[in-house]
Amino acid sequence: MKPDWESRFPRLFEPAYVDYANTDVIFATDGVVEPLVTRLHCVATDPDGRVIVCRTEDWRFLPGGTREPGESLEQTAARELLEEAGAKVTGPLTIFGAQFATSLNPAPYRSHQPHPKSCWAFATTTAELIGPPENPPDGEQVLEVVVLDPLPAADWLDDHDPVHADVVRLAVAMGLIA
Repeated sequence: MKPDWESRFPRLFEPAYVDYANTDVIFATDGVVEPLVTRLHCVATDPDGRVIVCRTEDWRFLPGGTREPGESLEQTAARELLEEAGAKVTGPLTIFGAQFATSLNPAPYRSHQPHPKSCWAFATTTAELIGPPENPPDGEQVLEVVVLDPLPAADWLDDHDPVHADVVRLAVAMGLIA
């Protein structure tokens, strides 16, 4: 019998409107179609099984972001983890869910992206911190990278990004991270 993730994580699976993107989203654990993935965030764990999380001046989040033209999902994860967390991916990428997005904008955020339907995917991977975040000029300016056990990481994220917090909790419940 398939687990009832929706009843265990109602906040995550509740349909939502994302104001900054002018987009309606609904979370699901299956049906991710790789060509539709425009954003990817990672529940990346270090060699000790702790989750790598980031903080800007105003926000706490899982490292990740917008997929660039021609990038594979693995390349997106590697670039985003290096840019935002100063981390090198050391293991395989496992997609385990996504916010299925329907943009209400007349055109895609970037011309190479599918529109109006897309997926904002979430994956697990392993990574090693190798230096400070790169903080490219066109990206988030990460002020702090924190490495915490999974449930404390979810709690740390919860005030700023309840979706990312519940994504970590879901990864734990699915047995993808300890």
